[in-house]
Amino acid sequence: MNPAYATVDHTFTVPLDHAAPDGPTIEIFAREVADPARAGEELPWLLYLQGGPGGKSPRPSAGSPGWLAQALKTHRVLLLDQRGTGRSTPVTARSAARFASPEALAGHLAHFRADAIVADAELIRRELCGDAPWETLGQSYGGFITLTYLSQAPEGLRACYVTGGLPGLTATADDVYARTYPRVRDRVLDLYARYPEDAPRLRKIADLLAADDIRLPNGDRLTPHRLRTLGLALGMGDGFERVHWLLDEALGDDGELSDTFLHQVTTLTGFTENPLFAVMQESLYGQGAGPTGWAAARALADFPEFAEDADPLLLTGEMMYPWMFREIAGLRPFAEAADLLAARTDWPPLYDPTRLAANEVPLAAIVYHDDMYVDAGISLATARRIGATRVWVTNEWEHDGVAVSGGRVLARLMDLAAGRA
Repeated sequence: MNPAYATVDHTFTVPLDHAAPDGPTIEIFAREVADPARAGEELPWLLYLQGGPGGKSPRPSAGSPGWLAQALKTHRVLLLDQRGTGRSTPVTARSAARFASPEALAGHLAHFRADAIVADAELIRRELCGDAPWETLGQSYGGFITLTYLSQAPEGLRACYVTGGLPGLTATADDVYARTYPRVRDRVLDLYARYPEDAPRLRKIADLLAADDIRLPNGDRLTPHRLRTLGLALGMGDGFERVHWLLDEALGDDGELSDTFLHQVTTLTGFTENPLFAVMQESLYGQGAGPTGWAAARALADFPEFAEDADPLLLTGEMMYPWMFREIAGLRPFAEAADLLAARTDWPPLYDPTRLAANEVPLAAIVYHDDMYVDAGISLATARRIGATRVWVTNEWEHDGVAVSGGRVLARLMDLAAGRA
């Protein structure tokens, strides 16, 4: 019996700073995947750009996302571990602690944005494909990278597919979080409408945490504000159920928090596997328009319904706060460097609006109407500013639609880009 996938592992050496090619280098890992029945054929390449930031590419398995099987019908797929993730010289709490100073660490982390990822991809493309362009599939943050790619090296692209990831070309971090809090509020209220018992249960848990010093298995104190970060899951298709069943088992018969609950909270809120998600989150919006300045924390004051004594108590979402880097073990080595990144004022631009307006590379994007993470209004405004772009707006799926749709999302995007739909 043939295996489900034919795979080849690749490792590439690239400059840490592409502007200084003779300087320090890092390793980039990528896994080539093909249908075993077609592995010997000359197939077009599809580069997968993972969401995040800070997430590694999926590993081929029986539980692989549905888009992969769809892509392998016609393409050879490259699953890229973006720099700092997975097997690509990973950035971890342990590696961060080795830096001589916060300034040195912040300088290192500044090389982990979309512009550097695109430069890595171009080096890899030329090694694997020569002069031939390839196609890309960008999920969430992968869509942000796609627009940087189209801005910097469109000659390397034949077609692009974006799922839930069209960013604002000039949107600041303040613009983003002013729109994010209301969407998260509405999502939490929808959770409470579906599961009315969750609101009083969450309040009871928060009151326990405020009254007692309750520790997670790794020694971190579980506080009410860390508890609220569980709302990050609510933007996915199974997010309501994941949060609900977590809360359902939170309290034991003795009225104390269960070991199961504490273990799961440690995993869900610890950033052990993907610290770059927290560290680099706001730098996605840094483009020389002033410091991001912990925008999510500053915006919180504009939404009193998110106060810790508000009724009902609201969960938070894809927001990063300074306290996280002091209270979460996996983020503490980054604390001072994260402050420096938040204060930085000279981030280079990631998008070229003029070049994007003249774009001729077919770009097909799905915009999820109710997306909690990426504002649909901003995405549609961006789509109108990019040439050769076709957009599909739907509320059939949440932010993970490409992974859970059994290949339907990718198939339709390919048809849109090719003019077949």
